[in-house]
Amino acid sequence: MALDPQLLDILACPDTHHAPLTYDADAQTLTCTECGRIFEVRDDIPVLLLDEARPAAGGAA
Repeated sequence: MALDPQLLDILACPDTHHAPLTYDADAQTLTCTECGRIFEVRDDIPVLLLDEARPAAGGAA
């Protein structure tokens, strides 16, 4: 099952900038458009915890 498009419209990074997230259905991840943090989607539930996010590809998070 994929994430609901309406849910994707309202999800935002939990950091103070609250930037939108982009969804990668194949990788089951959400990526912040500002800081680049990568959040996992487990069992169709976004895990938007800063402590569990992976840093941006460049390591800037």
